[in-house]
This record gives sequence, structure tokens and C-alpha cells, in this order.
Amino acid sequence: MTPKISVVVPVHDEEGAAGPLAREIAEAFKGRDYEMVFVNDASRDGTLAELEALKAEIPQLRILNHAMNAGQSRAVRSGVMAARAPIIVTLDGDGQNPPADAPKLADALIAAGPEVALVGGVRAKRQDSGAKRWASKWANSIRKWLLNDDADDTGCGLKAFRRDVFLRLPYFDHIHRYLPALVIREGYENRFMDVGHRHRETGRSKYTNLGRLWAAFSDLVGVMWLRTRSRQPGTVKEV
Repeated sequence: MTPKISVVVPVHDEEGAAGPLAREIAEAFKGRDYEMVFVNDASRDGTLAELEALKAEIPQLRILNHAMNAGQSRAVRSGVMAARAPIIVTLDGDGQNPPADAPKLADALIAAGPEVALVGGVRAKRQDSGAKRWASKWANSIRKWLLNDDADDTGCGLKAFRRDVFLRLPYFDHIHRYLPALVIREGYENRFMDVGHRHRETGRSKYTNLGRLWAAFSDLVGVMWLRTRSRQPGTVKEV
């Protein structure tokens, strides 16, 4: 049967975090019609085995495995393509996004009109280093100014969006940071809600400020170009 919500979680080297996160998701969506899709992005540790051990305990759990590491955005896309529900909720695999906040984003999207395609989380009290918070604030300000995408925190992994709209967007690496701008480009609206944020308890971050700088610049230029090459047809109906 087709579930109403698919929770998609990309993971790479998240042994110690992936299992507890899956249990938290199961608790958050208890009694609801959902599935969770973990996408193991070629982890080199025990992440995959940790998730496989939970399949009997959590019947809603599905696991996809990348043969080669392809990055967070590709893992999200693999999960969305495999998902069976029309509503997708994504969370980061490090456990910093509290799963308890996920159902309220999904409910807000379901309750919204068809013109709303994405409800994004905004980390109200972000639990990261000062340097990372400063870099993120600077990057978000520049991106928002150049793209006018109405988003204050595109780096938050907790989002709810319509699967069919996502699959119509042009794919590229790091697309997850530009979803609000691309949703607007497609003719839809975004909504945003405050969500919690926690300290990372296991593993280490896959991103550094310097490591993201060049990719962020080239991606931003690319998305600016995409925005100039789109025209909306208005209402489309068969006659």
C-alpha cells in the first residue's frame, strides 16, 4: 500500500547515530501511515549493518545502498526516487535534526494549498560552532539577496516537500541548499517553520567552511542562470 509520508535520510559514516535516529523517527511517526528510507552513501564504517539490524524491529524501514559515495544531494534524490509517498520529509543523518519536529512540517504541507510545494525548517537555536554559524549566516544572506528565495536557513536538513515537484527540478550536486529558489522557479511557494537543533553526538561533519566556498560560488552562479532561463505558462488545462 502507498504510504502518505516518506521520511528520507541520507547517511554516510554515521555509525552510532543512524540506529538511534531510525528509532526516533519511528516514535515521532508512531500511528501514522509512513515509511522511512535510509540511503547509505557508501559508508566505510558500520552504518549499514547498524541499520540492517533494525529491519525486524521497524517494519517501515527501507534501506538503499550506494555502491560509491555520491554526496548528500544524490543520496536524497535516490531516496526520493524510491519513495512511495507523495509527501517527502528529509532529515540529516547525523541526528542533529530532532525527528519530533518532522510531523509538524509534513502536516503543514498537507494542510497548505497546492501552490505550496515546500515547508522548510529553520534552526531556531543552532547548536554548531561559532565559526560555522557565522559562515552559514553570511552565505544565507548573500544567497537570499541574489536569488530572492525567501529562505533564511537553506542548510537545515529538515524539510517537507511534494515528491512530484522535487522530481521536476533540475538536478545537480548540492541541490538541497537551493530547493527554495528552485521551487519558486517552478512556480510554487515555500513556507518555513522554526525547528529544534541538537549537538552532534557521534562522528564528524562532512562539510567545512573552506570546502564549501568554491562549490557554493559555482552553484550560486548556476542557479542564478537557471532563474533567467525559466518562463511560466500560467494555468495549464486541456481543451
